[in-house]
Formats: sequence, C-alpha cells, structure tokens
Amino acid sequence: MTDRDRFLDAVLPHVVFEGWSEAAMRAAADELEIGEEAVKALFPRGPVDVALAYHKRGDDEMAARLRTADMEGLRYRDRIALGVRLRLEVADRELVRRGMALFALPQYAALGSAAVWGTADRIWSTLGDTSRDINWYTKRATLSAVYSATVLFWLGDESEGSAESWAFLERRIKDVMKIEQFKGRVRESGLFQAFMRGPGRLLDGVRAPQEGSRR
Repeated sequence: MTDRDRFLDAVLPHVVFEGWSEAAMRAAADELEIGEEAVKALFPRGPVDVALAYHKRGDDEMAARLRTADMEGLRYRDRIALGVRLRLEVADRELVRRGMALFALPQYAALGSAAVWGTADRIWSTLGDTSRDINWYTKRATLSAVYSATVLFWLGDESEGSAESWAFLERRIKDVMKIEQFKGRVRESGLFQAFMRGPGRLLDGVRAPQEGSRR
C-alpha cells in the first residue's frame, strides 16, 4: 500500500463529518503521525487532490470488476449500463455527496468535470472501445451526461438495492440509443454524405488524445 492510499484510508471517515477539507486532512495526519509538509507532498492542492484520489480509486475498482464480469449475451448498451452501475456500487453516497459540494465550487468545477469525463473514458476503454476519431469524443460526452444524471438520482434514491437508480439508468441509456439510431439514419442520408465530402472533411482530422495524456 502506498503512502497516498494509506492517507486516503485514514481521511475517509473524517470526510463524512468534515467534508473534503483541511480539517479532515489534519485529523488523518494526526492519526498517522505525519507532518504537514509530508501531507502536502502527497496532495499538493490539498482537499481537492484527496477527493480526486478517492474518485480515481473508484474508477480503478470499477474497471477491475468490469473486466471480470460475466458479460456473455449482454448487449453493448447493457455492458455500458453495467459499467455505470459498478462505478456507483463501489462508491459511498455520503463521500460522493461531499464531493459534489466541493466540485460545485467555481475553482474546482473544471476538475470535477474532468473526473466525470475520466470515468466515462475508463468505462469505454475497459469495454474495449477502439474509436480514435470524433466518435471517441461523442461516446464519452454522451456517457458523461448519463453518468452525471444517474449520480444525482442515486444520491437521493432510498429504494431497496438502489433499484430505482438502475431503472433510471436504463431509461437514460435507452434515450441515448434512440439518438444513436437517429444519427445512423442521418449518416445514410445524401445530404450528410455531401456535407462530409465538403466542410465535414475537417472532422476527419479529429483524433483521440494519446493514452498518457488522458488522465
């Protein structure tokens, strides 16, 4: 276990009461008997770096579960829904709720959006997505929207086993599939093909970022 992981384990119980804050970090540091400078070396930006570390841990756990899940016979849309569901199942509601409050602050909003995008990217990548063109972006943008909406619903869900959240997720995925079917019909139209032979050729130059720059 790394020093970052050890500190993260220590701070999480305090986040429930103190939020992602300096107070929670001080309490964890006192328990571990480490100094302020050592903590700063681990998390230079303070609480937001700790929150992002927790988010990344959740992405890692989700990806590990998704890789070993039995997906034989599942439609691709069901595999995507499974990724979202697994991501929420490894998360703690109160910690996520506290994180929402942190990333709602203007100075951290961009980091929060990037974290959600990273989760969507992780799901697609774990499922074996090989797109490298504009579709790489549209897939992740669409899933980011589905994931964000599902998280908000899940935070207020009191149904047994989060059943209502999974039903909500299924509806959102179904809506996305309707859009994809519509896009498919548009691509087959003569007007779209003419556009792609003209101005649309600029889209041919859009490529996914390199692996090392994506997280």
